[in-house]
This record gives sequence, structure tokens and C-alpha cells, in this order.
Amino acid sequence: MSDTETLLNVSGVSRYFGGLAALQDVSLHIRAGEIYGLIGPNGAGKTTLFNVLTGLYRTDTGSISLRGKRISGLRPNQVAALGMARTFQNIRLFANMTAIENVMVGRHLRTRAGIIGAILRDRDTRAEETAIQQRARELLEYVGIMKQAYMPAKHLAYGDQRRLEIARALATDPMLLALDEPAAGMNPSETARLQDLLQKIRADGVTLLLIEHDVKLVMGLCDRVAVLDYGRIIAEGVPAEVKRDPRVIEAYLGASVP
Repeated sequence: MSDTETLLNVSGVSRYFGGLAALQDVSLHIRAGEIYGLIGPNGAGKTTLFNVLTGLYRTDTGSISLRGKRISGLRPNQVAALGMARTFQNIRLFANMTAIENVMVGRHLRTRAGIIGAILRDRDTRAEETAIQQRARELLEYVGIMKQAYMPAKHLAYGDQRRLEIARALATDPMLLALDEPAAGMNPSETARLQDLLQKIRADGVTLLLIEHDVKLVMGLCDRVAVLDYGRIIAEGVPAEVKRDPRVIEAYLGASVP
């Protein structure tokens, strides 16, 4: 896949909750290899769009395709199997499981052993479990928390829990990683480390879609940015263009953005 090829295509997507239009005719495309940012005021529909993209919600109108294959209407596990993984605004780890166990759970999406293999513990199943554990160790090292591999997730520092959730998502071997406010609650040092990690992930061939309230982070990290307001895309383009757009300034950015 070339870096200019469209990886994710969203066309005319709307989502209603009763009489409320959470998304209205949203269209965008994300190219392979880029970091694409999605910003907007609270209640603009950003997380709803993520939930639609990843199969938690169904679209009322429109279509979504990933690498040319329609994914709208698929279940979350089916979307993940086709190559889109996500993290959540509110961390969703298995709190009493260790860090390495959390990552191994994500890796099982790519395993072959079924129930019979798990019961019989044949040679192929044992070999696969060993490979899963090794991959989990590699990913913990990759995100910088290998030293906490055998610590229960609930005992990790907040920033490390965010990193663990990213490692678990990467365990599914995604083409596209969707991150819902990954810097939320982080201090400046943790945010800087996160930015370095996201740049490394992109450099290693994973396309990124990012919802984030830290506008400085978005503008410094993303190749292109879209702005949602009341469920509609009101602007899209490179960061320098978007932050000068009068509609964006009025709706969200204000004069505080450099």
C-alpha cells in the first residue's frame, strides 16, 4: 500500500439518538501512513464517530470502508480482525490482570488455537501460547513499560496504563490505530513521551487516527486535522490551515492557540 492510498474512507455517515443528530453527513478519508487528528468542542460527536468506525454503533446513513472493504455494520471484533484497533477515552484494562496478560488478551485475536486446542494443550497450542507471550513482551518493551510486565494493571501509574492500552491495541496487528484522547490526564512530561511513541508507531507503518483535546499536541503531531462541531465536519486540512479557519476559531480554538 502506498503512502498516498486511502486507508479509511467515511462517506455521508449520520447517527441519530432519538431526535438528536450526533453525526450529520460526515465524510473524510485517511491516507495510509499519516497521523490524522479529530478535534472539536465537548459534545461535538468525536467519540460517537469513533464508536461508529469501530462497530460499537451502527450508522443510520452512509458507509465506511477500510482498505476498500466495507466495515459499516460489522461487529467490533470483525472490524479489529480487518485491521482497525482502538483505545478508549476512559481506560478499559483488565485491572486485576498483569500488564503482560492484558497484552496477551489483545494478541489472541490473531491466534489459531480453538477450544479443543486449549483443552488438550497439544504441541501447536503450547507453541502458539509461547509466541503470544513473546510478542506481548516485545510490545511492552516497545511502549516502555517492560519493567512492569508482571504488575497488575491497576497498580500501574496513569501514564503507563495509557501505554499499556496502546500495547494491547498494537497486539492485534492493526493497519489503523484509533486513539481516543490518549493524552487525557497526562502531565507535560508524559505527553511528550506519548508524542514520541506515536511518532514511532507511525514510522513503523501504522496509520493513526487521534481524538485529542490537547490542541497543541494535535497541531504539532498530525499531518491533517478535521474539526467536528454539532456532528458536522466544519473544517479539514493541514494544521496551519485549520487553526486559521474562522469557523474553527469561533467554534473551538479561540485566541489561545499559537
